Amino acid sequence: QVQLVESGGGFVQAGGSLRLSCAASGLIFSVYDMAWYRQAPGKQRELVASITGSLSTNYADPEKGRFTISRDNAKNTVFLQMNSLKPEDTAVYYCSAEIKVTRFSSIMDYWGQGTQVTVSA
Repeated sequence: QVQLVESGGGFVQAGGSLRLSCAASGLIFSVYDMAWYRQAPGKQRELVASITGSLSTNYADPEKGRFTISRDNAKNTVFLQMNSLKPEDTAVYYCSAEIKVTRFSSIMDYWGQGTQVTVSA
């Protein structure tokens, strides 16, 4: 079984920083794109940033310049450095990963359980 476990969420004042981590573990042959999403209360889940296996990155417009996504391919881990946090960044943050569990299996999407980020004004 594949597990994605997030960590690093918490409570921070506006203007502060947090670094989220997400490690994929279990039966893994290869990890492809990894991404961070977030879901605020009453809103749909939205993409924050994504990164390919070759380290190409993509950001949603509000996060450009404030957030940085990175990954450690050797450890199947993705990170999200969040700076200059705003109250509107408050949400549950989820990581996702496209993973093949064997050489011949299909690529499937896996999700973490989410980590709460709360930014106070």
